[in-house]
Amino acid sequence: MRAGDMVLLYSPRRGKSFLVQLEEGKRFHTHLGVVEAAEVMAAGPGGKVMTSKGEELLVIIPPLSEVVRRAPRRTQIVFPKDASYVVLNLDVRPGSRVLECGCGSGAMTAVLASLVGDEGKVYSYERREEFLELARSFVERLGLSSRVEFKLRDASEGFDERGLDAVFLDLPDPWNHMEAAVTSLAPGKAMGVLVPTFLQVERTLEAMRAFGLSYVRICEILLREIKPNPGRVRPEDRMVAHTGYLLFGHRVLGGVHPTEEVEAQEEEVSP
Repeated sequence: MRAGDMVLLYSPRRGKSFLVQLEEGKRFHTHLGVVEAAEVMAAGPGGKVMTSKGEELLVIIPPLSEVVRRAPRRTQIVFPKDASYVVLNLDVRPGSRVLECGCGSGAMTAVLASLVGDEGKVYSYERREEFLELARSFVERLGLSSRVEFKLRDASEGFDERGLDAVFLDLPDPWNHMEAAVTSLAPGKAMGVLVPTFLQVERTLEAMRAFGLSYVRICEILLREIKPNPGRVRPEDRMVAHTGYLLFGHRVLGGVHPTEEVEAQEEEVSP
């Protein structure tokens, strides 16, 4: 392990974990005691270190979901449970060119950047400079900045890119920017939208239909963790339930008349 690596220090006895970034000569202060970065690097992945209070901590390579969940934030982040479903439905892969609008604290930016690889690119639009700089700092911390092009701009001014593989909107009024987003998307490719209320879902759905998006789906992702205690396994006392509604649609040249598509779906489920 080397300076700059992210690690998770986990106490199996207490069930507590600490996400840290290794730096030469650094000491990590926790309520379980102090840990030297040099000892963590020497222990390596899967190794063990002792705190100054005699607590044993395991050195774990953190999954991206954990890094994103603990991202510094000034806005609500796209939770890992939603982000994972988004990238699967947008078919984000190495080499993809993806636009996101509303980068917030950079959690979704990091997820997209980790998937597009060095040959792909994420174009991240944000209208508030303080949020953009926070997102930029987080992406740099993860070593992904070369894959992201940040743009300080309001969505009402439109987007520069064309022929994109995917578009993701995390905005309070995505319906007002649907035409610009669809114009940036390559035919046959997918758009995703995250909104927190049913009223926003209705207006977004109308806009998606109006601007030529088809194969439209709407869902909500609920995740309940289970306590891993042998002999007394049960759900966690608290859970992150509603975080937002996800809408997906594909750009179709010429569009599809909404009534025709709805009727086709109804016929499919008829007895």
